[in-house]
Formats: sequence, C-alpha cells, structure tokens
Amino acid sequence: MKIAVTGCNGRIGRRVVLLALKQGHTIVGIDSASIPRASPEESEIDFLANTAFTFRQIDVREYDQVIDALNGCDAVIQLAGQPNPSKDNPAVAHNLNVVITWNVLQAAAELNIRRIAQASSVNAIGMVFNESRRFRQFPIDESHPCEPDEQYGLSKLICEMQADALLRRYPSTRIASLRLHWSIPTRDYPTRFTPNPARNAADLWGYVQEDEGAKAFLLTISPENDSKWSGHEVFLIAAPETRGMREEEARDSDVLKKMWWPDVPCREGWRLQGRASFFDCSKAERLLGWKHAPA
Repeated sequence: MKIAVTGCNGRIGRRVVLLALKQGHTIVGIDSASIPRASPEESEIDFLANTAFTFRQIDVREYDQVIDALNGCDAVIQLAGQPNPSKDNPAVAHNLNVVITWNVLQAAAELNIRRIAQASSVNAIGMVFNESRRFRQFPIDESHPCEPDEQYGLSKLICEMQADALLRRYPSTRIASLRLHWSIPTRDYPTRFTPNPARNAADLWGYVQEDEGAKAFLLTISPENDSKWSGHEVFLIAAPETRGMREEEARDSDVLKKMWWPDVPCREGWRLQGRASFFDCSKAERLLGWKHAPA
C-alpha cells in the first residue's frame, strides 16, 4: 500500500515509517518541519535514503496542503500534533490537535481513502495531566468513562468524536483511534528520571514501547483485519506489565493498588498478579491481532 504518515518526525512516527518500509509499503512522510539526520545511535531509523520513502513538508494546519499531500494514498496514519499539554499556553495542544486531526481525517475521507488510523491517548480518559481522577474499575478498558479536565486529553477525546462524525457522512470509511500510553524506547527508560510516585500512580505505571506502538498502527490499516471490524473503533494500547520505576521496582501491582487506589473496585474474575498492567488491551488483540511483547 501507499501509506501517508503525518508527524513522521516524531518518535512513534519514525518507528511507523521504518516498520512500514520493512513490510514493503510505499510511504509518504508528512511533517511541518524538515527531517533531521539520524544520529549514529539512531542509524537504524534513518530512512531518508530509502527509495520507497517520499517526504512532504507542509503546514498540516492548512487543509488545502493536507489534501494535496494525501492525494493518491491508500491509507493514512495520523500522528501529527502536540504530544502533551503546553505549559505556556493552554490553547496550544487543544487547538493544534483538533484542527490538524480534522484536516487529515476530512481530507482522507474526501479523497476516498478508507483506511485511517489516528493517535489518541489514554489521557482522553483523564489521567496524569488531570487535576481530578476518578477511576471506576480496574482494569481500564475502552468502556471506561472519559472525563478529561485539561487541554491535551480533551483534544484527543474531540479527535475521537470527529471520527464518529465523519463516519456518518462516509460510512464505508474505517477509522481506528489508538489510545496509546506513554511511548518510550524501552521499559527501563523512565528509571533515569527523578522518582515521582504520585505522578506514576496517576499514570497507573503504564507505558508502550515505541516499536510495539508502531506495530499497532500498521495492524489497524491491514487488509487482513477487514472482516474483523468496521466503522470507528477505539483501542487501548499499553504494555501488559507496569514499567520499572526506581521507587517501585520491588512492588507488585496489587501492592501499588492498595497504596494508591484502595477504593477502586476490580472487575469480577480479574486479579492483579505480579507486575500486571492496570489496562485491558484484549480488544486490540481480538480485533487487530496486536499484543505487546513482554519486557
């Protein structure tokens, strides 16, 4: 397939491009900034010389530029946007993410591109960036209420709503919204940071390794999954175990729950064992064939 990858300069974007090229796809990389040359330690993700890769530097806030860049593609993976709340301006993440994602989704639908995936976030539920958090039940799955109270999580929830709206007008389109957790190079990546137990608890100690996240995006647009789902579907994408933070390395998940979330009930029949994740990603496994590799 000829796949457009917006936000191809980002950490997940580069991994998506690399994996798609390895799978034999033709890629149109789209970003608002030029692609920096990979450092020696990043040589494995230097794809600029690949003849199956074409780069388009555009302003993704401009609809006409987006529709021109997507023209002729078979699928779109939308990763462009602000990856977290702006500390300086609360309007930045909201406005950028909502406008950019609408441009990409609408342009793809108008061009009759029927395979679309977009990056959502677990923060659409209301997690680490929220002032208030109300976890209703563990494990967290796609049915959990979404109650963001900040710009970034709200923008991602609106992006999901935009996908629902487009499906009403373009019912044959397939859109996957992937609620990724914190994407990191390796499970041990956070150990270099200053411990912040309260912040980690608000994030439910979750993560997704970047290559595993890239794999999920490619599976959402795979023709092999055409018979498994249609319309717009939301998928949680997180690792099956908690990440290794220094102050919690020796603590199992049931201990962490008792310490931080003692009043949150657990789904009947579900037990926290060892370093088990607080997220249920079985929908992604069932409909996409995606399963995060263990640490």
